[in-house]
Amino acid sequence: MQRQVFLCLLTGVILLPSGCRETPREVVPTEQGSVEAGQVQKVPAEPEQVKAQANAEPLVEYVSPPLTEEEVSAGWISLFDGRSLFGWEIPAETNWHVEGDSIVADSGSKSLLLTPFELDDFELRCSFHLSPGGNSGVFLRTADVVTDPARDTYELNICDSHATHKTGSLVGRYVAMDVPAVEGAWHDLRVLCQGPRIQSWLDGKQIVDFTDTSESIRLIGKLGLQKNEGRAAYRNVCVRPLRFSALLNGQDTTGWHSVPGSKSEFIVRDGLLHVSGGPGFLETDDTFRDFAMKVTARIQGEGVNSGVFFRAMPGTEKAPSNGYEMQLHNGKKNGDPTKPVDYGTGAIFRRIPARRIVANDPSFFTAVLIAQGDYFASWVNGYQVVSWTDTREDRENPREGRRLAGGHLSLQGHDPGTDLDFQAIDIHRFSN
Repeated sequence: MQRQVFLCLLTGVILLPSGCRETPREVVPTEQGSVEAGQVQKVPAEPEQVKAQANAEPLVEYVSPPLTEEEVSAGWISLFDGRSLFGWEIPAETNWHVEGDSIVADSGSKSLLLTPFELDDFELRCSFHLSPGGNSGVFLRTADVVTDPARDTYELNICDSHATHKTGSLVGRYVAMDVPAVEGAWHDLRVLCQGPRIQSWLDGKQIVDFTDTSESIRLIGKLGLQKNEGRAAYRNVCVRPLRFSALLNGQDTTGWHSVPGSKSEFIVRDGLLHVSGGPGFLETDDTFRDFAMKVTARIQGEGVNSGVFFRAMPGTEKAPSNGYEMQLHNGKKNGDPTKPVDYGTGAIFRRIPARRIVANDPSFFTAVLIAQGDYFASWVNGYQVVSWTDTREDRENPREGRRLAGGHLSLQGHDPGTDLDFQAIDIHRFSN
């Protein structure tokens, strides 16, 4: 939890001048939840719930992600909420902060603002502004520590005055030609990483098409924004994993099976998997460990509660749902979206609450979950609501401790009042 505490403190300092409250939002232990037998009952607060309350994010103004509905449905997520550095690993040696609608660094030592998770095949887009004479870059598939850009990362350079690899080049790997100067103005960047091939476009014009055949090829790593020399600013930082595979076929439940003892009904109609009644669970035949998952669903009634379990042990009648749970519940206390009922959609149930309810019932919404090692992050309609590291001791059962091994996915029919539709559940397995 140390990373989470650090992020909360730092974003709180950044946001106070723009009206952020100094105290965290209220998080109340739930009185209803997903329990071993799937029944609704009183649930006492756990130590992890107390930690979740202590680490709740400060309130920030909600800014809708710069994504269309079609892009959200395709799995695009925003890495910048427009007001804070929530969800990033923030180096203390540089003054990474937010100015207006931009991530900015203009003093301190050289550093990288990194994602806590790695990506393999993805599409990235952002806008950047570099001061005259400055030096910055976007780091792709990067290691935590970069000592050699030709080995530890793909550094897409932003520097008009670089001696050998000017703007658009991959430092130590590829020299971009005929790229116009960029310093002193905003520009748009798009990057496509697919296996050994990396392509990039500057203001709509392709400037890189590079296939790595070296011994230093990198197929997975973190994303990073660099502060080197001068002032660097970034905004509209969005990404989508590229290798989503559908787990629902829109016709039947092939690839899934009901957990013994389930009372829920799972029926495919009009291309949607409809879930009603409960308690009960529909579990994948396959197992998954590190992945990005995209769930498009619609909750049909006020207060309806469901969830997608992951890294779950095989369900049995006595223990149908021993896994982590990404909560699906769009309830708000007193209509306040910063106070989710029962942890809220995108939360890791009973571990960390969603910092905001983004979706509205009964509209379709898309939630994206990244599960990688002990780190978990989730987005609802492109907006990040969770960034959490499981620091518990290792256990086979995720209800009792950290589970790093793979497990099943499981869809929940929470109680007799369950009523929701799943339009799509897609998975992107990460490379090792």
